Amino acid sequence: MSLSFKAADGFELHGHCYGDAETARAGLLIAPAMGVEQRYYAEFAQWMASQGYLVLSFDYRGMGASRPAALKHSLRGLDADIHTWAELDAAAALDELSRRLGGAERPIHWLGHSLGGQILGMLPNRARVSRAITVGCGSGYWRENSMALRRYVWWLWYVVVQLALPLCGYFPGRRLRKVGDLPRGVMAQWRRWCLDRDYMMGEGGAGLRAQYAAMKLPMLSLSFTDDEFMSRRNTESLHSFYAGARPELRRIAPRDIGARRIGHFGFFRKHFQATLWPQVARFLA
Repeated sequence: MSLSFKAADGFELHGHCYGDAETARAGLLIAPAMGVEQRYYAEFAQWMASQGYLVLSFDYRGMGASRPAALKHSLRGLDADIHTWAELDAAAALDELSRRLGGAERPIHWLGHSLGGQILGMLPNRARVSRAITVGCGSGYWRENSMALRRYVWWLWYVVVQLALPLCGYFPGRRLRKVGDLPRGVMAQWRRWCLDRDYMMGEGGAGLRAQYAAMKLPMLSLSFTDDEFMSRRNTESLHSFYAGARPELRRIAPRDIGARRIGHFGFFRKHFQATLWPQVARFLA
């Protein structure tokens, strides 16, 4: 079921709800990766609904169904950064799922893909989350990337982004075939984070670091040896921010599950419903 809801600043966001609110044992919010639309997670969301969860997926402002018609051809003028996506958009999605479950009686769990796993500690209502799972999630600091990716991101951060943002007023990823269209503030902030050894903590400082470390919820990290974006070091760095949660880092090789490839995006493909998806259900149960 498609739905719309508003962030605290009045911006209209769009999502999709799977499952039965009356019979669901718990809620599950799916927070997307950078540049990935919520529809990508539809098959996984449907499967989790069949396991007894009320699942909500959504698009950050400027992305997918949450991209206003007036900005169809350009995101120039959309004022948003990653804090906006976390503190307003993801927080509003969490509130909407809680409302549909009827309050605080049933738990709500968080599944964050890449960026979606990075931002949980920024949410003002993060205490509503009972358990968290991150998928393909790491810091993004470029010097911890694989050698092949380092060459690519050096060109992206120091040349492409530096030219594109002032010229276009946003990041025209569709035309450049890189990541996807992103608001100027999102791409500029992501660049700053990826060039900083401490990723978002370099900009957020001691206050943000303490905010993340104070989270005590059970957390599982699923990462993959053939992830083309996130190295083991990236994954370990990011999850060290969630010090109080003591995340379980589960690193999976394709051969472990009889697959040829998983990669950064493969987890959500339907042919992993018998091998990877049950790991989520077991952890949440």
